Amino acid sequence: MKINLKENVLTDLNVVANTNREIFHKNQTLVINVMSSPGAGKTTLLEETEKRLGDEFTIAVIEGDLATERDAERLRLLGVNTVQINTVGGCHLDARMVSKVLPQFDFESIDILFIENIGNLVCPSGYDLGQHYKVVILSAPEGNDKIPKYPVMFRRTDLTMINKIDLLPYVSFDLEEAKRDLAQINPDAQFTALSTKTGEGMENWVSWLKDVYHQCIKP
Repeated sequence: MKINLKENVLTDLNVVANTNREIFHKNQTLVINVMSSPGAGKTTLLEETEKRLGDEFTIAVIEGDLATERDAERLRLLGVNTVQINTVGGCHLDARMVSKVLPQFDFESIDILFIENIGNLVCPSGYDLGQHYKVVILSAPEGNDKIPKYPVMFRRTDLTMINKIDLLPYVSFDLEEAKRDLAQINPDAQFTALSTKTGEGMENWVSWLKDVYHQCIKP
């Protein structure tokens, strides 16, 4: 007899994800699940987002890492309420992990919660954390093959972001090719490109965040 344990586990986690979603909805908090491979720039993006939106929105972060609190400490230096989850080898966050840390937040005062997932283009894609949107970051030095090689991740994203475009003159990356690859895999996904180092394109990201906040939370 064959027992499909994966299906049972995901069913249980989806129940927890829905409970998380109810908490976010009740407190009118927009939740963004940010995913990428290691080093694509997730933490730097959140730092720069806080600098641009911190006066208008109260931002909090759940920081996922295998070990250390180094990224969380960077965000705390900016005054961002950041709670660390260390998976000690796990390659993704799941809804139960997120649920356990939610009591550490005062959601009545949080406008946007970012969940910075573990750096991985495979494992995080299949798990619902209760978020409103999934954002995937791909950095230009990673090359154009990542979207077609990891289709499950990019098929489930609401927004695909190309970071480190300040390096385009020095690396082999074609933005138009990336757009075409994404459109074939996920025609409904939005696409943007920016550099968290120079600030180029950051206004499009900030505008997107404001738009989805007012669509989902406060019209």
